[in-house]
Amino acid sequence: MIDHLDHLVLTTARPDACIDFYTRVMGMQLESFIGGTPPVERKALKFGNQKINIHVQGSEFEPKAHLPVPGAFDLCFIASMPLDAVIARLAEVSWPIVEGPVMRTGAVGKIRSVYVRDPDFNLIEISEYL
Repeated sequence: MIDHLDHLVLTTARPDACIDFYTRVMGMQLESFIGGTPPVERKALKFGNQKINIHVQGSEFEPKAHLPVPGAFDLCFIASMPLDAVIARLAEVSWPIVEGPVMRTGAVGKIRSVYVRDPDFNLIEISEYL
């Protein structure tokens, strides 16, 4: 019944820091679009064929999760470059690695990962398949 993930919604308490992290550090593209109920201008972070819609805590769009809170995500992204290049990029922008590199199991096989935290303290895993 389900083929793939199209988008997810991230709730942030620090929208400027959130956008900086996902664009400058993670390399995603910021886009504006009209959506929600009622339709208003919104922000999203695009990467590959997916996106992350941004909700600001206390100003979420309807409909929304039952209890949207910053820092509740634990996400794993597959890198578009070798993990060693990701590690070098994180060092270049002075973004600390919380753990790794470590071996984990992804959706379709073994992965090698590093973990960082975004400005809202969500746990972000960046991985490569072996």
